[in-house]
Amino acid sequence: MLYVMVLPGILYYIVFKYVPLTGSVIALQDFKILKGIGGSPWVGLDNFRYIFSYHDFYLVLRNTAVIAFYKLIFGFPAPIVLALLFNEIRLMAAKRLAQSLFYLPHFLSWVVVGGIVFELLSNQGIVNVIRGWFGYEPVLFMQTERYFRTIVVLSGIWKGVGWGTIIYLAAIAGVNPNLYEAAVVDGANRFKQTIHITLPTMLPTIVVLFLLDIGNFLELGFDQIFNLLTPMTYSVGDIIETYVYRAGVLQGQYSVTTAIGLFQSVIGFALLWAFNRLARKTEQGLW
Repeated sequence: MLYVMVLPGILYYIVFKYVPLTGSVIALQDFKILKGIGGSPWVGLDNFRYIFSYHDFYLVLRNTAVIAFYKLIFGFPAPIVLALLFNEIRLMAAKRLAQSLFYLPHFLSWVVVGGIVFELLSNQGIVNVIRGWFGYEPVLFMQTERYFRTIVVLSGIWKGVGWGTIIYLAAIAGVNPNLYEAAVVDGANRFKQTIHITLPTMLPTIVVLFLLDIGNFLELGFDQIFNLLTPMTYSVGDIIETYVYRAGVLQGQYSVTTAIGLFQSVIGFALLWAFNRLARKTEQGLW
């Protein structure tokens, strides 16, 4: 029965992850839709030479890497901290209410969230209204380069932090209560119990989720950036996914964009392999 339960997940990865890998050969072709994969001419590594000689590609790659780094540094720990805070709420009704409020943004699409962000940060939005109370001039946050990456990271945390706590709360629920009782007898307060019991118990879960995140390091998500990006912030916000959309979908450069996608996958695999080697030194890791 366990294999039957896992079967839908296995079929999902076969159909939507492994079968599409065969289309990666487009990166080595001058792909023509009417001719298909079988009839399109082979060009070897020409598409890769093109993207590595294209100046805008390095700008897009830099933007992607910088935003991904910020999300990893500030976004990854956020669900861990929130799960620990949830664990300290003793009143069950308050805990459930807090969890529901933090889960809610996950179910909103980025179209809706983007609209909320634009409204809050507009010239007449609540943020500028509050600034006006203290005598400050309004700021066009969404049209200013220096604020864009911060807005991307903070909006991503707001939308996903609650949903990200679910696995960590499950890990915390698996802690043996006898460990806490023994710690209380030894005089450990709640903070010391968290540091010496809760966090070490969560460590395997944290490592696995970190490795899964690092494997998708350059995949920021098209929806968020596309809905927050403006023409004035392209220089700091244009990432690989938005470039692939313009070049692949709008301009029909399928071979070039496939090469970029393959490049992303190789970088993700290299990072995953490297960090998994480090994780194995602590007797953790995916394999």
